[in-house]
Amino acid sequence: MLIGVPKEIKNHEYRVGMVPSSVRECVHHGHSVLIETNAGIGVGSTDEDYLAVGAEIVDTAAEVFARAEMVIKVKEPQAVERKMLRPGQILFTYLHLAPDPEQTKDLVESGAVCIAYETVTDDHHGLPLLAPMSQVAGRMSVQAGAHCLEKAQGGSGVLIAGVPGVLPAKVVIIGGGVVGENAAYMAVGLGADVTILDRNVDTMRALVARFGQTIKTEYSTALAVEQEVLAADLVIGAVLVPGAEAPEIVSRDLVSRMKPGSVLVDVAIDQGGCFATSKATTHANPTYVVDEVVHYCVANMPGGVAKTSTYALNNVTLPFTLALADKGYVQALNDNPHLLNGLNVHKGDITYKAVADDLGYPFVDPKTAINS
Repeated sequence: MLIGVPKEIKNHEYRVGMVPSSVRECVHHGHSVLIETNAGIGVGSTDEDYLAVGAEIVDTAAEVFARAEMVIKVKEPQAVERKMLRPGQILFTYLHLAPDPEQTKDLVESGAVCIAYETVTDDHHGLPLLAPMSQVAGRMSVQAGAHCLEKAQGGSGVLIAGVPGVLPAKVVIIGGGVVGENAAYMAVGLGADVTILDRNVDTMRALVARFGQTIKTEYSTALAVEQEVLAADLVIGAVLVPGAEAPEIVSRDLVSRMKPGSVLVDVAIDQGGCFATSKATTHANPTYVVDEVVHYCVANMPGGVAKTSTYALNNVTLPFTLALADKGYVQALNDNPHLLNGLNVHKGDITYKAVADDLGYPFVDPKTAINS
């Protein structure tokens, strides 16, 4: 198969779909790989590095899209990229379609086969291609929040760890999954007063087993959310409904009653955000203020630590990339129900139910779609 990797063009996105070691594996399997020039420069991989492992370097993304049978990316295709997709071409990347009707419409009209990293599953009911970026984003959420709490950034001037004689910051994490656990890891390490809200008792038991008495857990009811958010210095939104738009957990009224200078970090922003006042921001302009509350809602947080993120992502995507290339997408999806769960759009049909439901499209069973 001819695999193509364009340079990412989203604002301050430095990651790349394939690192040289991944390219080498694909070439070893008999495939050809096109890399747009300087695609890997943000993670320290030069054109020469790719040439050394057997890739072909091309000058433009247009050539990558025109020639490749499968396009490997990191972030969702931007509007100019979506116009270059063609019927039957495989796109393998993060998509986050539920809160993005324009992208969904373009992908449907392209006739491409679009497989989303974030809805591929595993035997443990996890999301293995989302997990490493959730780990990164969870850990980054605390360092971003700590920075936003500084007075010069609009925050209240509270130090996360406090000092002897001065209380540490109160950090509230809404959602105890991969993002929440990794946010807690950082917040506990910095000495914060950490509370995690979740609705899964088993999840809370696991968090207590890991962190012991260094955290507090509370069942997430509307009243609990209200009480904890109003007392918080930093609130991290870490909720996830796989493939679907994130639920609104913190209302507009509740934001208006938060402490002046407190901070909201919405890690759920890729799926629309879980705070009523959230809107996607970029690394170039990451924050804004509503009712004296600082909002950090960067939609590609892991892109800020591109090298760590890229290698972590490649570690988990490579086996699926090889399966798609070795077998062709129809056989690969038929052989692996977890990879089949990643199929969101197939030649004009929406094949992921949460996306179809959220955006009002008819749902087509993915197994039916690929075998029709």
